[in-house]
Amino acid sequence: MRYPFDDIATVGKKRRKPEFDDAKTYVGLEHLERDTIIVSRYGSKVPLKSTMQIMKRGDVLFGRRNAYLRRTGIAPHDGLCSADIMILHPKEDVIAKEFLPFFVSSDYFFDIAERYSAGSIMQRVMWSRIKDVEFDLPSLAQQRKLAELLWVANDVRETYKRLLVATENLVKSRFIEMFESITNKVLLGEISKIRSGGTPSRLIPEYYEGIIPWITTVALGDNYIDDHQAMELITDKAVKNSATQIIPENSVLFGIRVGIGKCSVNMVPMCTNQDIVGITELINNGFEPLYIKKVLDTYSVYFNEQKRGATIKGITTEVLKKIQIPQAPFELQKRFVEFVRQVDKSKFISQRQVMLIRFLYNTICRSRECSMNQTLSNCS
Repeated sequence: MRYPFDDIATVGKKRRKPEFDDAKTYVGLEHLERDTIIVSRYGSKVPLKSTMQIMKRGDVLFGRRNAYLRRTGIAPHDGLCSADIMILHPKEDVIAKEFLPFFVSSDYFFDIAERYSAGSIMQRVMWSRIKDVEFDLPSLAQQRKLAELLWVANDVRETYKRLLVATENLVKSRFIEMFESITNKVLLGEISKIRSGGTPSRLIPEYYEGIIPWITTVALGDNYIDDHQAMELITDKAVKNSATQIIPENSVLFGIRVGIGKCSVNMVPMCTNQDIVGITELINNGFEPLYIKKVLDTYSVYFNEQKRGATIKGITTEVLKKIQIPQAPFELQKRFVEFVRQVDKSKFISQRQVMLIRFLYNTICRSRECSMNQTLSNCS
């Protein structure tokens, strides 16, 4: 059946001024992650001052700012949370309490929520805009059966994600082992060229009907990316008439604003938006792009300390150019890159399982199109 969202859930509105200890348990938008409903990080390093929302353990937390990042979670404890988080409570005559977090984290919900975001710079989902939007829901009996299945799947997914973290830690340990003792260093700006990005005009739709991959920082993070991570495909004319540039393959794409510090090596030529710069010419100067990515990953805390800006915070290319790169022998870099590639092969199995479980999440959407039997068969 179809229900307007305010028949499915209510939104939390209680607020209070923070006390000293609230900083330890505070949940901000930065603590909600894509593809998980588990909130494993919380706390603020600075004292909380302004009035904030009151959350209770078990509340469903929906990241309403920049909904395209698809961040949700379940409140891990009583406390305060950011105003950029929408606190949702189920109306249990329509939606099962245990089913609501999976419904809110589904692509079905987010695809619709994104369309009802508003704001010129920072887009937010407003309750007044989404409360009357209708959604398909399975029956309560189906919801409870699906929730049982999804909680089991969620536990399995979290296990695979812990395995992925362990393999990343293995790579970090090997990086330290191989390169920590190198004292000779060179500035990144001396061994590369930095190319900026841009966004072709949205007023000309045909700019986005081409074959050139164009990405935002959402695509960054993995060691390697290709055209499959492209948000959109643009034309040569779009490149010529905007600030974006074609970044050659085997460059390091680095987030300087939204997603500061996220970076990947591009396996194919591609364009980026203004939040990303391309670090090029590395191989010509005796540096493996993946090695540079791993060096930059070690500077994540420093990049966060250097970000500046009134509304959208970021770092400048000058900060990036002054990053010190250990001048490791090229053969040593190649050995490290080969090690990472072997680790990536083992990671692929875990990543595939995480993706399959994500697919399971997204079979819960419409009761008219997806029965319980269809859900089980699709996910077997």
